Amino acid sequence: MRKLIAAINMTLDGVCDHTAGIPDEEIHQHYADLLRNAGVVLYGRTTFQLMKYWQTIAANPTGTHATDDFAVVMDQVPKRVFSHTLKQLGWASAQLATQPLAEEVVTLKQQAGKDLFVGSRSLIVQLLKLRLIDELQLCVYPVVAGNGLPLFEDVNDRMMLTLVDTKVFRGGAIVLYYRPSEPEAIPFSA
Repeated sequence: MRKLIAAINMTLDGVCDHTAGIPDEEIHQHYADLLRNAGVVLYGRTTFQLMKYWQTIAANPTGTHATDDFAVVMDQVPKRVFSHTLKQLGWASAQLATQPLAEEVVTLKQQAGKDLFVGSRSLIVQLLKLRLIDELQLCVYPVVAGNGLPLFEDVNDRMMLTLVDTKVFRGGAIVLYYRPSEPEAIPFSA
């Protein structure tokens, strides 16, 4: 069974805003390497439309190796898009989801192949609530955004996570690797 890994950038104050942190070459290379190991990346409409930017970089490279490498990998990795409004995606490696989120993810997880990744805030929140995420990879930038969409804004139930690894970048960002865990039983005392 394939794992579902949520990978997303955020600020120290928990905001998911692609403009808040400035990814450097090291972070672009990290994500290019990560996506090379992806069987499918799941996106919601908004994040998918933001990621289409990389199509232009793949077609017109910048001359910066890590940025161009990320663009090529992003262009090629299979993408599944969850949208009620998009009818055409305009990206050869992307297709619309045909089932509701939970059913589509369970079907994909049961297939053989490389792990699944999800990179959209809204999908991560929904999949956390459904307890379908096997690992969280939070890339935390050394920035306080002050406002914006917090990653865990709509998560109302307590979730226990186990830190399984970290990766520190020279620019000050850090990736925290978490695995969801069941809370330990707390003995009742009268």
